[in-house]
Parts: sequence; C-alpha cells; structure tokens
Amino acid sequence: MTEPAAAGATQPRAFLRVAGVTLARHQLVLAQALSCQRIICIARSPWPEMLALQHAAEDAGLQFHKVSAPQQMASLVTATDDVFVFAEGLLANVAVAVPLLDSGPGVLVQPVDAALAAGFERLDINNASAGALRIPGRLVDQLHELGADCETTSSLTRIALQSGIPIREVPAADRAANRWTMIRSESQAHAHERQWLRSRLGDARGPSPGEALVRFGVSAFGPSLLNTGSSSNLLSLAALALLMMAGGLAWFGIFAASFVAAGLAWLVGRGSGLVRAAERDAIGISGPAITRSEVLAWLIDLVLIALMVATWREQAYGTAVNALFAPLLLVLLLYLVRRLFVGRSAALLGDRASLALVLCLAAAAGIIAPVIQVLCVVLVVAGLLIPPRLHG
Repeated sequence: MTEPAAAGATQPRAFLRVAGVTLARHQLVLAQALSCQRIICIARSPWPEMLALQHAAEDAGLQFHKVSAPQQMASLVTATDDVFVFAEGLLANVAVAVPLLDSGPGVLVQPVDAALAAGFERLDINNASAGALRIPGRLVDQLHELGADCETTSSLTRIALQSGIPIREVPAADRAANRWTMIRSESQAHAHERQWLRSRLGDARGPSPGEALVRFGVSAFGPSLLNTGSSSNLLSLAALALLMMAGGLAWFGIFAASFVAAGLAWLVGRGSGLVRAAERDAIGISGPAITRSEVLAWLIDLVLIALMVATWREQAYGTAVNALFAPLLLVLLLYLVRRLFVGRSAALLGDRASLALVLCLAAAAGIIAPVIQVLCVVLVVAGLLIPPRLHG
C-alpha cells in the first residue's frame, strides 16, 4: 500500500473504492477464496482503512500483519509456504482468479499491448504482468538482496520468472469483460464501479416493465447508493413506509392511489434486494436462505390481497369471505403458474408493479371484482394450455 491513487495524492491506490468497498478489501475476498491463512500488507503509514481491513481479516479468521518494507516479509514466510501476491490496485473477479491461481505456482500474464495501456507492467516483448502470482515461500528471502524501496510485486514477479516459475495467461474473454482490471485513480474506480454493477444486474432493459424500471434505477443510482454503506437498509425502510401509506390511503377510501403506493413499494423493495446482493458480493459473503427482499415481497403480496379485498367490498358490497376468495386465489395462481415458465414470462408473472397498475386502473374504473376474476381465469387457462418452460 505504497502507490498513491493519483499524482499528488496521499491516499494509497489500495483504498480507492469500488461498490463501496476498498480495493484492498476486494483483494481480501480473493485471498479468502484461495484459503489463505495470513494476510501481509506493506504500508509505510498507518491509515484508518488499514484498521478496518485488519478487523475484516481477523473477523474472517485470518492472521493480519502490517510491515513497512518488503524485506520484513521474510520473517513471516517459511520456505514451505505458498505465497499469493497481488499488485496494488488490482481488481480481479474471484471466479476467474481462483482457478488460475489454485492450479499451482505461476506468474499470471497477459498480452503486452493492451495491458500497458491499462496500467500493467511489461515483462518482456510479448507479455505484461497481470498483477497476481503464486510462488513458493523460499523465493521471498531473495528480497533481502534488493533495496528497501523496491516495489514488492514487481520484484517478486521477476524473482519468480528467473527461478523458473511458469507463466499462465489470463483468458482473453475475462480481460475483455473487465473482470481483470488495474484501478489507478478515482475516476477509473467510478467508471469500473458502474461496469461492475451492470455486470451483476444483467440486461438493464429487464424481462418485465417493473423489473426494467428497477434495474434502470439501480444502474443509475447504484454506485452512489453503494458508497453510503447502508443504502439497502434505507430502501427496505422506504418500501415499508410506502406499504403503510398504501394502507392509510385504503383506510380513507382512496383505493386507486393505494395500489400505486403498493406498486412503488414493490419497485423500491426489489431495488433494495438488488443493492443488497451487490453489497454481499463486494465483501464475499453469501445471502441467507430467506433474504430480506423475499420477506418484503411476501409482505407486499399480503398488502395487495388486503387492498383488493377492501376495494372489492367497497365496490361489490360482498361479504368478507366472498371478497377474500378471488384476491387470494389470484396471488396464489401467480405463484403457481410462474413455476411453469422461465425468462420473461416468469418475470412478468412476478412483476407486482405491473399488477398494481392494472388494479389501480380497475379500482379507478369501479370494476375491481370482474378484473380480478378475469385475471384468475387467464392464469388458469395459461397454466393449462401453454407448454411450460418454453417461453423466455
């Protein structure tokens, strides 16, 4: 952690943030995936981010060591150790890096032309460093032959090549997909952050109107949301507030607006789930068996049922049991029929924002009961007649 983020900057490149997480923390996630037991960071100054990195490493059960010069590594590494070395500023996709480094000692390389422009170091006429290598611990002792101000990754890379460690090229598809990047400045971090988020969202158009709107919003505002550190929690609270608003509007008999509020709650809740998934991905943790966004989606369905019942009773003057049957059946059919489809068809059946819009129009027109009944019939017919899992 000795390279500045930009000319004249004091903060190291390792503490630039992508998806609200420092590059050093991204590398810690990679080290965990490689089953490392100890983390050694070379830094000449104490930084608050260093303490946060240490806590994250120790919480994950790893030993953490901070040294001020490369030569101090020798006392921490034995000859039988496997040593993984990452260049400062490297951001590598875990799914790509682990197979390349797990297969044994090697120096990861890439073609020189594009790599030099991206900020990687030239090794020879054809190859540039890819910023990562795996070497036997005995080679670390050779750092004593170099000056105290030597660049660690560069020095160990050349020691490894001179010792006959084989080279291994990063696949072209992974380099082209921006899954192997050297971040050197704040502007590069922001640009890659948007690419990183889009790669996890998939097609920004979305498989359904509501999903398209959610993905567009997360793609546009996601980087800012991720850097706040608790945006998914705030979005979940906003979704709950919209559900309460929907209930309040229904209480005062404003049923069309109540469906709009419920639809907005689904959009915000879905956005919360996408942002939370990105937050987990950035720090390398898996989600629980039942996520918060799933619980929120079920709650939204219950609210939609309650709103349909209230509107039905207001417009059809039926009994409570009669008013409950069709709305409950509609939501259950949406879950059941969705299992028969994949892709866009399944996503459309799960799009509660689109459903809320239809119900809003029906409530405004005073025809909520026949619209719910027709939707139930359409779903049953679709489940019976359309071949399952053929439509994307």
